Amino acid sequence: MFSLFKSDPTKKLKKEYAAKLEQAMLAQRNGDIKSYSFLTEEAEAIYQQITALEAEESK
Repeated sequence: MFSLFKSDPTKKLKKEYAAKLEQAMLAQRNGDIKSYSFLTEEAEAIYQQITALEAEESK
């Protein structure tokens, strides 16, 4: 019953993931490939956390 009031941790991570991908896209458009690669790497790390949490929830 009280799980209704708990925040969803994946929701916050998905928001961060989308923001990182957007920042990476803007860096790529500006020609800053180095920043693009760093931001994409950070986004992939966040995605790995999301998949781990979703796998944990499905158990």
